[in-house]
Amino acid sequence: MSNSTLGTLYTVSAPSGAGKTSLLKALIDKEAGLVVSVSHTTRKMRPGEEDAVNYHFVEHQEFEQMIAANAFLEHAKVFSNYYGTSKEAVERLLAGGDDVILEIDWQGAAQVREAYPSTVSIFVLPPSTDALRERLTGRGQDDDETINKRMAEAVSESSHYGEAHYLVINDDFDVALNELACIIHSQRLKLEKQQNRHQDLLKSLCADI
Repeated sequence: MSNSTLGTLYTVSAPSGAGKTSLLKALIDKEAGLVVSVSHTTRKMRPGEEDAVNYHFVEHQEFEQMIAANAFLEHAKVFSNYYGTSKEAVERLLAGGDDVILEIDWQGAAQVREAYPSTVSIFVLPPSTDALRERLTGRGQDDDETINKRMAEAVSESSHYGEAHYLVINDDFDVALNELACIIHSQRLKLEKQQNRHQDLLKSLCADI
């Protein structure tokens, strides 16, 4: 994936409740040429979810066959269910020139960076633990025990922010969204990308007159 004609691969990690999914949905709507890779999972589909939109929902046997075939860029088992990113799907999108975002935990992000060192990693954090608890509680889906468990997991997840290239604090949604867009724009303006995008212009400007 070092070829300059390819899109850029991003990983975006965050503790549960930081607002990562909402930010990425808004970012995709805002930025052309930017897509979120749809992961595979063995967990059951939840109400309102769609296959191949939220996840590719597969059985355990199929997922394990894909592991054996080295079909995943990264994968992990979380609470008895598998989650993974298709290597072929990501490489196809990048080869077409799209910038690809992997919405992924810190462990998966580390696996991706090891496989593809050119990956740009972003970490999203909430503005405070109080705000995080309020967001988790506001979902109205979990009891106090589950909320406390998720809070503990969030603290553990947050401690890995220093492994990323960029850090975004999601206090004001619009500000955080703009910061994510700025990261995408800055990567697209790098010399290697601009040289590839504007080859004819650069040749004409630098040619002998």
